[in-house]
Amino acid sequence: MKGIVFTEFFEMVEEQLGFELVDKLIDETELKTAGSYTSVGTYDHRELLALVSNLHKFTNIPVNELLENYGQYLFPRLADIAPELINKFENLFDLLLAVDSIIHVEVQKLYPDAELPKFTTASHKDNELKLIYSSCRPFAYLAKGLILGCAQYYDEQVSINIENMHKDTLITVVR
Repeated sequence: MKGIVFTEFFEMVEEQLGFELVDKLIDETELKTAGSYTSVGTYDHRELLALVSNLHKFTNIPVNELLENYGQYLFPRLADIAPELINKFENLFDLLLAVDSIIHVEVQKLYPDAELPKFTTASHKDNELKLIYSSCRPFAYLAKGLILGCAQYYDEQVSINIENMHKDTLITVVR
């Protein structure tokens, strides 16, 4: 997992909950990196899971809610990094339909070692989009938060439902 995911996670925790909690997270979470990340480095996703798990213990905020909130926080940061990519699309659904075919292709060019999730369109109507989220990492709620952040970026109101399937997750976005 790219380091920007970790560095921005710490930024969110610091902004919303304070630097002391960031320090506590680093001190009390078993991390091979000792909590030292660079935005372009590649790190084990289990470290983020451990950090989120401990953040849950310290705040009593459910893990899925933490991941979703983090996704909402992260989207504008990612949009700032590649505005030319995000601005190609007129709305949320246009962007979501292009995640694998355009956005992830561009990410792979920048970071050839990135292991990206896959989003397959299950169905698409004017007001509803069903995506199948496939990943070896359990971050469907992070994806949900990124979608919510993207909807805010395009000033759209949506509701999102997540349904776990056998190996994958069905994400239904309704506007």
